Amino acid sequence: MNFLAIDFETASRQRGSACAIGLVHVVEDEIAEERYSLIRPRDPYFDPFCEKVHGITWEDVKDSPTFEDLWPELSGYFQNNLVIAHNASFDISVLRHALDQYNIAYPAMEYNCTVSIAKKTWPEFYNFKLNTIAHHLDLQFEHHHALEDARVAARILMKASEIHNAFEQETLLKKLNMWNGTLEPGGYLTPGMNKKKQLAAKKAARQR
Repeated sequence: MNFLAIDFETASRQRGSACAIGLVHVVEDEIAEERYSLIRPRDPYFDPFCEKVHGITWEDVKDSPTFEDLWPELSGYFQNNLVIAHNASFDISVLRHALDQYNIAYPAMEYNCTVSIAKKTWPEFYNFKLNTIAHHLDLQFEHHHALEDARVAARILMKASEIHNAFEQETLLKKLNMWNGTLEPGGYLTPGMNKKKQLAAKKAARQR
């Protein structure tokens, strides 16, 4: 399976305040490339709570590239790819807000969430936090470091594919009864919205 695992850290609770990004590019079920970058948000305010979580401050990022600066280097990883994240609703929202801030068109991509995948794969786990799943899978990592979190998300999907013997995206989705969300220049659909759209289309086709 080919996919991109991502993780963002934010300077505040504003989704447009990305201050770090981690990317793990998986090709044919092997990690092919990893990238990490600090990001300089437009607003220099860093919420003390967020600083405590990830340890990043304005001093750390003030000389770093903006998201607009980084995007030409990163866009190719997203375009026409499957993008996954742990709690993807957050990370995809950060991505959308970052793109919107700079009037950058959305890439054409599909996305899904490793929380949902983990719930379908290991229903016996007592919760589905990233550190809980990492512990059960015997993965050591530095939580709330964007690259380390993205790497664990990648490992979750790779392990789920192995357990379900489903190494193609379509096969895994079918076995887990899941749908991908989509992002494209005209807008986006969450996995739940896309499920409703696809089921409605199938129903309409049967009634013709």
